[in-house]
Formats: sequence, C-alpha cells, structure tokens
Amino acid sequence: MTSQQSSRPRVGVVFRPQLSPEQLAGFAALAEQSGLDDLWVWEDCFLEGGLTTATAALAWTTSVRIGLGLMPAPLRNPALAAMEIATLARLFPGRFVPATGHGVQSWMKQTGAAVASPLTLLREWSTATRSLLHGQTVTVAGQYIQLTDVALDWPPQVVPPLLIGASGPRSLALAGEISDGVVLHSGYTPEGIRTAVQSAAIRPEQEVVVYAAPPPEATAADVAGDIRALADAGASAVIIQAPQADQRNAETIVTLAADARGLLA
Repeated sequence: MTSQQSSRPRVGVVFRPQLSPEQLAGFAALAEQSGLDDLWVWEDCFLEGGLTTATAALAWTTSVRIGLGLMPAPLRNPALAAMEIATLARLFPGRFVPATGHGVQSWMKQTGAAVASPLTLLREWSTATRSLLHGQTVTVAGQYIQLTDVALDWPPQVVPPLLIGASGPRSLALAGEISDGVVLHSGYTPEGIRTAVQSAAIRPEQEVVVYAAPPPEATAADVAGDIRALADAGASAVIIQAPQADQRNAETIVTLAADARGLLA
C-alpha cells in the first residue's frame, strides 16, 4: 500500500516463464529460504499457465506471497476466473495476489480473443470478477461480459486483492477506479511511478507493484538504492526480474534481491 512508501516495501522476484516448469520448485524454495516477501509468476503467451504455476508455487511454499501478473482478461470467462482465484484463496488464505490486464493484442489476435475495445472488456471483466470474489450474485449484460445470477458457492473467506496491470493513462485511471491496485512494468523510473500513481489516483489501501530489472553488473547496494527510490515514489512492492531467463541468472537474482532486502532493514 502507498502508506508503506516511508518504510520498507515488499521485495520479491519473478519466476520468468522462459524457464521450464520443472525449475519452479527449486526457484520457489530458494525464494522462500532467502526471506523474500513475494514470488511473482507471469502468463506470457505461449509459455506457462499463470494459475497452474501459481498453484504449484503456493503448494511448494509456506510463507512467501505468490503474485500472478498478469492474466489476460480476454482468455478467461470471469466466472471461471473467480472460481479459480477463490479456490486458491481458500486453500492458501492471504498468500495469493492475482493481477489482470487486457493482454498483448498481437497474442490476443493469435488466439481469436482480441476485441475492439480492450479497455471496455477489462472494465467489465474486472468488475464482475471482483464482485464474485466478494460473494455477490452477479448479473451483467455488457458489451463483452454476460452473466446471469452467477454466485460462487465457495467464495473466499479472505478475499484476495485483484490488481490491474496498466501503463497508459486510461488503463491507469481504470486501475485506480475499480481495482485493488496496479502493476507497473520494469520500464518505470521513480518519476514515472509518481506520475502513474497520480494518474491512477491511487488510494492508501491500494497496492502499487513495480517490476524492476537491474543491470547485470548491479550489486545488492545498488539494488537496495533503486528499491528505496521506487518506494519513495509510491511502490508498495518491488519485484526484481532477471535480465535474462536462464538458471544461472535465476539463482543470482534471488540472492541479489534477498541481499538488497536485507540492506533495507
């Protein structure tokens, strides 16, 4: 949450989906043993399913929070997405943070899921999914989403935050309006984060998750300084990603993130 920016933000790492699924168990164990707060998985087409990797990571760990950023909304019916998210939230209360977005449009076209107004779909999808997670009975006749008297039989007892990945001013404004927070890609400078937080009109209870990709020569002190700067700009969680997706970089990035986190204490 933005109120955390004066203290230490959450610090985590990304399991990049260019790594094989078989490598996830060791990576998740290392992230947890290193004392990191978060482990985030991606759902880039056409690599690994985000919900399946998140499920496995949750099952293989006991304390680290697992984030999923991002689920492309066009690929999932909101009723199905809510069922999946709710199941994970009940199995692992307080440890799962899903995020969604309108998807990379070239990928969405490949799957036949592209729509004329991605932002409209994202609004309808996120609103319906979030309402279902909060135990509501949902009927909606939108441009893209149609539900009739849908309610979860097993709504989560601890409702997970549903974040939106955004970059443009309209998607940032949407995230601030209807979601529990925003996910920002690694291209943001601290000044860019301030602008994004302002564009989204982020409230104190909302999260600001920021990916960060340190250069290969960065040391823990460098990364700690970058994390402080991002937190001062409004980030509540800084998630470190390796510049390249190979096993050596994967292990190195966990150590680097953990050492940087230690310097922030």
